[in-house]
Amino acid sequence: MFTGIVQGIGIIVSINKKISVNNISIEMGKISNNLQNGASVSINGVCLTVANIIDSTVTFDAIQETLKRSTLGSLKRGDEVNLERALKFGDELGGHLLSGHIMSTAIVADYEKIGQSVDMKISINDKLSPFIIEKGYIAIDGISLTIGEVFPEYFSLHLIPETLERTTIVSKVKGRIVNIEIDSMTQAVVATVSKMMKQSDSINLER
Repeated sequence: MFTGIVQGIGIIVSINKKISVNNISIEMGKISNNLQNGASVSINGVCLTVANIIDSTVTFDAIQETLKRSTLGSLKRGDEVNLERALKFGDELGGHLLSGHIMSTAIVADYEKIGQSVDMKISINDKLSPFIIEKGYIAIDGISLTIGEVFPEYFSLHLIPETLERTTIVSKVKGRIVNIEIDSMTQAVVATVSKMMKQSDSINLER
């Protein structure tokens, strides 16, 4: 599990593309301290398992399913990524609980700098639509954020300077694609309500 509180920014050192998997090597700096093979790390919101460590360069294996469902398939050498190590028992939960399983990708519909802050609009597709709730939690490229206003085709985010400074979100200008994970509690509530409504409709039809 993760919190969406980004611990640092990594740089893609190399990508070895194979038939069934991409070996992605990332320079992680101090974030790699005491990291072990088999550990979980969130890379732009995607949970990956450490396959190899050489000094502070860490290699992960990303299978085709992961590459298709997220933006990891479009990464290239020199790109920056958000990093977060897995939550440990006793750690402070500063954001919200995340699994590292991307629900969908979405397009940045607008990016407007306002002083030291940024207002961003993210497009809504049919898969995301039921889960986008004003003031609800959402993870954008692994960053825990609060949803602002919600409209039929997009929702807004209001980004503070601290978030812009500590993550890669400052580079997500109009037209860029980002990874989306919905807060697990929101997913559970929406699924429960949907199930109850279907059951109610079924009972009404039988009468």
